[in-house]
Amino acid sequence: MLIVKKFGGTSVGDPDRIRNVARRCVEEYKKGNDVVVVLSAMGDTTDDLLELASKISSKPSKRELDMLMSTGEQVSVSLCAMAIMEMGYPAISLNAFQVAMHTTKVYGNARLRKIDRDRILTELDNKKIVLVTGFQGVNKYDDVTTLGRGGSDTTAVALAAALHADACEIYTDVDGVYTCDPRVVPNAKKLDEITYDEMLDLASLGAQVLHNRSVGMAKKYGVELVVRSSLTDAPGTVVKEDLTVEKRLVSGVAIDKSPARISLIGLKDVPGTAFNVFNVLGKKNIVVDIILQSIGRDGTKDISFTVDSKDLDEALKTLEEAKGKIGFEAITHEDNVAKVSIVGAGMMTDSGVASRMFEAIYNAGINIKMISTSEIRITVLVDEDEADRAARAVHDAFNAED
Repeated sequence: MLIVKKFGGTSVGDPDRIRNVARRCVEEYKKGNDVVVVLSAMGDTTDDLLELASKISSKPSKRELDMLMSTGEQVSVSLCAMAIMEMGYPAISLNAFQVAMHTTKVYGNARLRKIDRDRILTELDNKKIVLVTGFQGVNKYDDVTTLGRGGSDTTAVALAAALHADACEIYTDVDGVYTCDPRVVPNAKKLDEITYDEMLDLASLGAQVLHNRSVGMAKKYGVELVVRSSLTDAPGTVVKEDLTVEKRLVSGVAIDKSPARISLIGLKDVPGTAFNVFNVLGKKNIVVDIILQSIGRDGTKDISFTVDSKDLDEALKTLEEAKGKIGFEAITHEDNVAKVSIVGAGMMTDSGVASRMFEAIYNAGINIKMISTSEIRITVLVDEDEADRAARAVHDAFNAED
């Protein structure tokens, strides 16, 4: 069997934890399996590198940031390879160039295009445990690129798909996927299994267990994932297409405190206005989420939407520069907002989910600013300082059924 194992930053946060990861990889290898390991940077290394860059440059080049941040994963894989060899087993570390992992040209948030398998397969044929840097790739200019926060998950799934692995295990500091963040909701429950679609929505809406692009890739290529703790032998949560048990009405509650809301006031109520707004943002690769458009009155309308707070300044600048083309009277924004979402495949067959969620938020005395829905998701925008309380109220409303 071929097993891909991915370990996050906390799992390799210090020498003792690196040795623990090495031990787990050796245990798999001793079973007679081929083992490919993807590692994140140690602990808070990525944040430390970003802080270091900020002390050198007020606005560092995205290319140079990628060159800098890619070093963290190289440290992890080389140290873990040393630890495995110290235990008496063969291992080799490879970076994105050596594999090679081809990506789009975008710095800071590149997407994987293709993985060359030959080097990895050669090393596996030589009976080595292969350790690969997560989070990074190489673009058409032979420059290092990074895949965005959580990108090591995507690296692991992409490798599992390319190598036709028998299993892809994601190790982290929690022992699976919970119905909500246990730090916010102490009575959150661990799920034995969850569908790709549910996990994709939870990951996109703020649950930090898995990177959303990794889940989308796993679904596309049929890679079954297992989310497990690197510190215990607990079975974890399986992410797959179909569940063996009846679908839960609501599988999870997610909190995302990263959004900012932008409102355009006094837009012309004519065809093409919304296109003009979101076209200029799309050209800047600014992702827009919840959108609310008012009913037109006196020939004008308002549009409100959310973006990630890190994109707020660029979004405001882009819209101001296109004010003449778009034609709005005023622009306002607020960045002290948060999204609270419920996700569950069982929602498709139950008409009372929305009312239960809104009732819970109402009973908690919390005002809803915006609402967005899909077949298996309901998201509300609330004040950031009320997000945790809203999540607990909503979680309790649906947790009672269990």
